[in-house]
Amino acid sequence: MQFTFNEEQDQLRATAQKFLADKSPTVEVRRLMETHQGYDPIVWAQLSSELGFTATHIPETYGGLGLSHAELGILFEEMGRTLLCAPFLATAIAATAIMNVGTESEKSELLPDIATGARIGTLAVFETFGTWDADSIELTAKNDRLNGVKRYVLDGHIADFIIVVARTTTSDGIDSIGFFLVDGDAPGLNRRVLNTIDSTRKLTQLEFVDVAARRLGGNDDQSAKLADTLDLAAIALANEMVGGAQHLVDETIKYAAERIQFGRAIGSFQAIKHKCADMLLDVEMAKSAAYYAATAAASSDPELPVLASLAKAAASEAYMRIAAECIQIHGGVGFTWDNDTHLWFKRAKSSEVFFGDPSYHKEQLVTRWRH
Repeated sequence: MQFTFNEEQDQLRATAQKFLADKSPTVEVRRLMETHQGYDPIVWAQLSSELGFTATHIPETYGGLGLSHAELGILFEEMGRTLLCAPFLATAIAATAIMNVGTESEKSELLPDIATGARIGTLAVFETFGTWDADSIELTAKNDRLNGVKRYVLDGHIADFIIVVARTTTSDGIDSIGFFLVDGDAPGLNRRVLNTIDSTRKLTQLEFVDVAARRLGGNDDQSAKLADTLDLAAIALANEMVGGAQHLVDETIKYAAERIQFGRAIGSFQAIKHKCADMLLDVEMAKSAAYYAATAAASSDPELPVLASLAKAAASEAYMRIAAECIQIHGGVGFTWDNDTHLWFKRAKSSEVFFGDPSYHKEQLVTRWRH
């Protein structure tokens, strides 16, 4: 499947590429990954208030640009290409959750600050054990008080507010899932940055001890809206992953053309040619799945759940295969700290399991296809 982008989308990509090439070179990525915050507030302000990236898919009614997940996917792809260290994915997903579950007054209250970058948000779903779905939620909400633990929360340590998915009980005693708004500095909330394989993306453990919260979107069960939100999050991450994979392909081909062995460039050897061809095929196939899913999200395609799982599984496997081959083609130097390849390898590994690994999404794909 071949995708073409319109002139406005090409301009958006060009703007993102120029900005990220200047603001997110590997030397800056290495600097930020060693900090506690994990991002540069000045760059965040430029990205959000000046360029309007954080407003991309937020409706104009709430101060956004009113674009779609197709345009958002372009931004994620370019950010994945440069390993941008910023809470963009976390905040975009939080905005998606609010748009999915919030009332008009809640959207009017929360979305404008996200659009301008004034507030950083995140979504807390995953817990100590389980999967990325409603069945695994154990954190409880009772009388608008939260108790429990959330793990692997994107940029949870710096978020101004957190959308927490919790298990609650309706007035008639029925168990249900709800979305709750929590201030980042709420009493009883303990935030701890986790040590992970990928230092370019900060993940946090959140411990809730009788934390005050406000339920969003009313008291109905919101399990279906959780599934919708996670599908859109998986599509966003899939587009980011294909950007990272494309970077590795480009860098590997460049290295193979420059590295001399036995008096000739290693790229001239048949074995290396085959590896590079396989990598190119992998990234193009993953792009097709990611682009198609983003386009489906933009048009509210009824097959979106199937396409989201397909995109996430395809991008995860392609990114990891390409990262592994990139390390191999670089040889011994590919395993060294000074070589930048390991940064993308670690991002590939962390992204592979985030929002569900390929096995989880393949199982989801089969289940959803049957329905």
